[in-house]
Amino acid sequence: MWRSSIAAICMGLVCANAAHGQLKKQFYVEDSDDFQTVSLSLKVNFGDCHIRSTKNPGVFNLYSFHDSDHFSHSFTKEIVDGTCYLNLDLEEEHREGLGQSISNSFFKGKPSDHDNYWKVFLSENKQYNLELKYGVGMANLDLSGLAVKNLKIHTGSADVNVGYLTEGINQIEMDTFYVKVDLGNVKVKNLGSAKSDYVIADVGFGNLFLDLEEMPNKRSTIKGNVGAGTLFITIPQSETPMKLMITDSWLCRVKIPKGFKKLNENTFVNEQYSANAKNLLTFDLDVSMGSLIFHQKR
Repeated sequence: MWRSSIAAICMGLVCANAAHGQLKKQFYVEDSDDFQTVSLSLKVNFGDCHIRSTKNPGVFNLYSFHDSDHFSHSFTKEIVDGTCYLNLDLEEEHREGLGQSISNSFFKGKPSDHDNYWKVFLSENKQYNLELKYGVGMANLDLSGLAVKNLKIHTGSADVNVGYLTEGINQIEMDTFYVKVDLGNVKVKNLGSAKSDYVIADVGFGNLFLDLEEMPNKRSTIKGNVGAGTLFITIPQSETPMKLMITDSWLCRVKIPKGFKKLNENTFVNEQYSANAKNLLTFDLDVSMGSLIFHQKR
């Protein structure tokens, strides 16, 4: 159902934009033997951004329905010690500042400006470090088929869907999967397919949904801070050894899953827990005023 919804959204956007003009290639970076890793920093202040893998040439392809004079940008490329560093900031001309956009979105609802549509393709033949920043709008990031070593996502008030939405797992083991949510909503699907050593979640006033239902046979640590928002975590079946370390306050709401026993004031473990388990899943979470909710499918 979730994948169908994503596909429907993407198709709706394409159809809606067809009336505004042709999809145009705005930026292209060709592949080269001079580098094996791409470090991409992409900032999209406004609009809908969709990222996925491609078998076509080029390590970075960005398309939109824009004319070049309808948006401003800052783009740099540098190759150092086998890594291609790409930095791209996109912002529509004559728009209010990001702070004002977030304020308007918060009080008036999110805009539906279909002209602000960005489509990004990344190569399946290179390793990536991704730093993605979204202001206002929507983003879909399908990591299927990619080799991602580090991923950092920061959303202002944009709604972001990220994960392995079609098929396949990370081609390599990920070091850190980092998500920071200010006012928006972020849904991470099939997070176990990232094969990440560390997951770091930072939630302000928004909502973050982490799907950890299927985890790889390796140790992983999830660290999180929740301000006034909500962190919703779907955890694996009971076969996976798990340890919950939670620091909370009387202002927050914490829901511990069934079947966990209390080791001390802030630590809970399930029946399968073993400190030396090779697939131990450890949670280290701090909740101030918001909510922490665990869900385990039966």
